[in-house]
Amino acid sequence: MATIPLTSDVPGLSPHRGIRGPVTASRQRRTWAIYAAMVALGLLPTLMGSSPALRAAGLGLIVPGGGFLAVGGWSMLLFALTMVVFVASLVAWFWAGAVIAPAIVWLGSALLAGSMTGETTWAGAPIAAPVAAGLVILAFARNNRKAHAAGLDKAKVRESFLPRAISEVTQQSAPEPDPAAREMDDEQLAGLRYLLDRSLQPVGSFDGFTVIDQFQPAALRYQINHMGFALAIAQTAYLPNFRGYMGLAQRNLIEKYLEKKVWDYWVLESCWGHFNFTDWDPAGKDNIMLTGWFGAHVGGYMLATGDRRYMEPGSLTFRLNGRTAWKHDFGSLNASVDHNYAISKFGIFACEPNWLYPICNHYGMLSLVTHDALTGSKLVDRHMKDWLRAIDDEFTDSSGSIVGLRSQWTGMPVPFPVGEAGYAFFENAFLPVRARQQWAIAREEIAPIVVEEDGGPRMVMPGEGIDAGKYGTGHVGAYGTYLVSAREFGDTRLAAAAKAGLFRDGGVDRSGGGLRFTKGSNISNATAIMGLLMQTGDFRRTFTEGPSKAALAGPMIETLEYPAVLVARAWSDGTNLEATFVQGERAGLRRIAVSQLEPGRRYVLDGAEEAEIVADATGAGAFTVNLAGRVSVTLRAG
Repeated sequence: MATIPLTSDVPGLSPHRGIRGPVTASRQRRTWAIYAAMVALGLLPTLMGSSPALRAAGLGLIVPGGGFLAVGGWSMLLFALTMVVFVASLVAWFWAGAVIAPAIVWLGSALLAGSMTGETTWAGAPIAAPVAAGLVILAFARNNRKAHAAGLDKAKVRESFLPRAISEVTQQSAPEPDPAAREMDDEQLAGLRYLLDRSLQPVGSFDGFTVIDQFQPAALRYQINHMGFALAIAQTAYLPNFRGYMGLAQRNLIEKYLEKKVWDYWVLESCWGHFNFTDWDPAGKDNIMLTGWFGAHVGGYMLATGDRRYMEPGSLTFRLNGRTAWKHDFGSLNASVDHNYAISKFGIFACEPNWLYPICNHYGMLSLVTHDALTGSKLVDRHMKDWLRAIDDEFTDSSGSIVGLRSQWTGMPVPFPVGEAGYAFFENAFLPVRARQQWAIAREEIAPIVVEEDGGPRMVMPGEGIDAGKYGTGHVGAYGTYLVSAREFGDTRLAAAAKAGLFRDGGVDRSGGGLRFTKGSNISNATAIMGLLMQTGDFRRTFTEGPSKAALAGPMIETLEYPAVLVARAWSDGTNLEATFVQGERAGLRRIAVSQLEPGRRYVLDGAEEAEIVADATGAGAFTVNLAGRVSVTLRAG
């Protein structure tokens, strides 16, 4: 893992909170200067007594649809319609990086108004258009002032409780579990089956996935990555010595990601966002929602399994058609993250063209963490100073929270809720002191929604909630996020509260031996199940260390009989193997293949049908278990 200077990871709210950073301020000044020039240019035809068409078109530069006010009559209704369409174009810009959409609506409406103008214009238009623009600007300014003031008040409250809250996070943290003694219970195993059922289907199939669009949070890529994160955690924590269908499931997810339908959104975004019509390399400019997320996913798999196949050139190839493909690998994905960080003036870089999401850049930093852990590189050290400067100076609001989204080109912020709990477990992999502060704030501010019941604490979420993974309502994702963070920081009470709320409100379905929450999207289910699997520090260990070298060098279970055989535990000290098998379908005898034995060596078995086995010349062997319920097996070198 990279070494982070401790001076960069200190508690306390940013002293720059609520203050525009230098890059943000520069971009906003440029934006207002461009708009001022548009206003001046728009008023010039009126001041010079130019033709009615030019006067109308000019007023259309002051405010979208303003030219229709000059046309007069029923055409003035088009002003309101244009404003509605302009808002929709802003949504398209946000939704899919279509930067051209607002420009087309604004400038197109001005030209249309000019073409519709007769011999005269409405005399009040030169006043009405600037007034309309001014009212919109004043409304936004008023809301911003109110939000800023409310944030300052919130920051004062936070500063008053932070020392105590941070101390409590440290004091109440449960110890990290012993890796040699971990075993999934029935509930965790059922949750794992939810992930395996979807991951082990053919690579081109997406049964059980949420399929809506490929641009925003419901996109397949996010679901695939979070399922991969959960499987890597399960592998590291409970199953470091089980390849078999666990390895296959994770590789299937990686191969699914390379399916064209998952990543070809970037072709469109490159065209209408970057005006790039020739080179649509998904690991080129921007696109941290691919390189950062996928890089962390692939790196987590390689750390968890010891498999280094995705280091090979071309092992991650994005094929558009028979003629065009971009050959990548784990190294080139992280080289892209490295390069984009190096050239970014903000210190973090964009998902879609123009849009800077700090949460995506937490995934990006996590990807560099896995690269450092796997290769010994120092990419985190290289970029952490500028990354922290970006978060603290350019992306911290007056309350001390991270601004969820900012326009790279205009510098303007856009509401995008994530919350401290959503950042905390990521930062524990590269900024552990800061991560504990994030969780300290989160746990303090969710205290009012935790109620004490006879069965223990339970979170009670207000309202219907939002599930961004399906663009609908629901609390599964929120409960899952709180559960993940609580488990990561060893907060047993709040983990129990989040879990109780999840099972109370999530709609539990245990059919087919799996566990899913019917009121949640696929990504929300993946997050919730990841939380169910985790214990203290599991996220950090998975992406910074992986299993021990001794475990990865020891005997490996290779069975592919899913769901007939379920593996709840597989651990080795490097020589011996300890495993727990669970009946998945009918009871009966099952053959378990094992690899990485010492060729020709005799191994003694407890819990299997055979008393001993001898490894063949390739280090392979097999034994039989009479599978009925849970069966524990030990394999010891004779």
